[in-house]
Amino acid sequence: MSRRSGSRFGSVRARATLGATLVVAVALLAAGTAVLLSLRSSLTGQAGGQAERSARTVAAQLALGTPYDMLSSLDDDDRVVQVVDANGGQTAATEDLERISGAGTSAVRAEEDAGEDAGDDGGVGGVTGANGESGGFDDDSSPDSLDPGEVGDDTRFSAGSATVDGDTADYRFAAVDVRDPNKGRLTVYAGASLAAEQSAVRTALTVMLIGLPLLLAVVAAVTWLVTRRALRPVEGIRREMAAITAAADLTRRVPEPDTHDEVARLARTTNETLAALETSVERQRRFVADASHELRSPIASLRTQLEVGVAHPALLDVPGAVEDTVRLQRLAADLLLLARLDAGEGPVAGARVDLAALVREEAAGRPGVVVRAKPAEPEPVEPEPVEPEPVEVAGSRGQLGRVLANLLDNAHRHARSAVTVTVRRAGGQALVEVADDGEGVPEADRERIFERFVRLDDARGRDDGGAGLGLAIARDVAVRHGGTLTVRETPAGGALFELRLPIARTDRPDHPV
Repeated sequence: MSRRSGSRFGSVRARATLGATLVVAVALLAAGTAVLLSLRSSLTGQAGGQAERSARTVAAQLALGTPYDMLSSLDDDDRVVQVVDANGGQTAATEDLERISGAGTSAVRAEEDAGEDAGDDGGVGGVTGANGESGGFDDDSSPDSLDPGEVGDDTRFSAGSATVDGDTADYRFAAVDVRDPNKGRLTVYAGASLAAEQSAVRTALTVMLIGLPLLLAVVAAVTWLVTRRALRPVEGIRREMAAITAAADLTRRVPEPDTHDEVARLARTTNETLAALETSVERQRRFVADASHELRSPIASLRTQLEVGVAHPALLDVPGAVEDTVRLQRLAADLLLLARLDAGEGPVAGARVDLAALVREEAAGRPGVVVRAKPAEPEPVEPEPVEPEPVEVAGSRGQLGRVLANLLDNAHRHARSAVTVTVRRAGGQALVEVADDGEGVPEADRERIFERFVRLDDARGRDDGGAGLGLAIARDVAVRHGGTLTVRETPAGGALFELRLPIARTDRPDHPV
C-alpha cells in the first residue's frame, strides 16, 4: 500500500511538472516566434528605408542631369545601385557588381555602343554603364507622365541578391522613377544589404535555442520542488490514515497543516470523518452491550421459569413465562427496527397516510386517551372530543403507527388520569401533540430521553418502564420522514410530545399504504 501510494504521489508531481513545463514551453515558443517575426519585420523595414533613401538620392541627382560618373551616395559598401532606361536596358550600376537578381535587369555590364550615353565607366560615383533585359519589379506607375527633371512619388520594393567584388548577400531593393532632362525616363533601383537583419535574427534564434531548454529545466525543477512540498502534508495524512487502519484506533487524528489551503481543509474534513466514525462505532458498541443486557433479563427469567416447571410442574408460572416471551419478542422487534433505520431504511416513495385516522386507530384500544382537533386549554377543563379533519402525510403507515403507539404507551405509563392527543395542521405541517397530566420531563433530560436504552427512573422495574427504546425509535422514524419529535411542558405541568411531519402534496396521486 505504501509503495502504491508513494508512486501515486510521485505521478502527481510528474504530471504537474510535465504540465507546467509544456505550458511554459508553448508560451515561450509563441513569444519567441513573435519576437523573431517582429525583429525581422523591423530590420527589413529599416533596410527598405535605407534603400529608398539611396534610390531617391540618385534619382534626384539624375533629375538634375548629373552625369553618371558624378553620382554620389554610392560609396556605401552595403548598398547596390542599378539604373534602368525605359526599354529595360541597364544604363549604370555599382562598380564591381558581378551578379544581381530582383532588380531591374540581371545584366551587370554595359555594351560598348551604350557607353557614349552612359558616360565613362568606373567614374567617381562608382557607377558603370550597362545594357540588359528588363526584370524585377512590376511597373504599375506611369513614369512617362513625369515632367523633365521630376522624381516619381511612388516607391516599389522587392527582395533580391547581389554579388559585389566576390561577396554575395541578400538585399532589399527600392525602385524610384525619374525623368532625366537629357536621357528621358529612368528607373533607379537601390538595394540595402540584409546582412545585419539576418545576423540579428540568427543571434536571437541562437539565444532562444540555448536559453529555452535552460529556462524549461529551471521551471521543471521549481515545479517539482514546489509540488513535492505542497504534497508533503498529504503524504503525512496518508501515513496516519494507514496507521489508523492498521491499528483500528479511531481515537487518533491526522495532522492538520497550519495553513488555510485545500490540504488543511482536507485534513480537517478527514478528522471530522474520523470523529463521526468513532462516535458511530462507540454508539454501536454501546447499543450491542445494552441490547445484550436487556435481552439477558427476559431470557434468564424465562429459562428459570421453564426449569422450575420441568422440576415442579405445579409451580410453573405460565402467565409469567408468556409475559417474558412477549417482552422478548417486543425487544427483538425494536432492535430489528432500529437496525433497519440505522441502515438507512426510509418510507416507501409515494405512500400516503391519513394521520388523523391513524391516531384514532391507535387510541381506540387505550382507555383514557382523548383525541382532539384543538390544543388543550390553559385551565383544566373537561376535554371535549372533537373529530380532527383528515391530515395526510407521506410515509410508511407501519412506522408512523409505531411512533404513535410508542408515544401513547409512554404517556399512558406516566399519566395520572388522562392522555390527550391533538391532530391539526400548523404552518404547512401536520402536528400531533400527545399530552399527559403526569409529572413531566425535567428540562435537562428532554433530549436525553430520546437516546437508546435510557430510562430516567433507574429504580423503576423493567415491567413498568420497558427497555428504553420507544422514544428513540419514535424520533428516528420522525427524522426519516422529514419531521421532528420534541418534548416540552404542558400548562398543567405534564409532558407534551410534539410530532411534526410534512403534509403530503395534493398534486400527487393517492397510493395504497
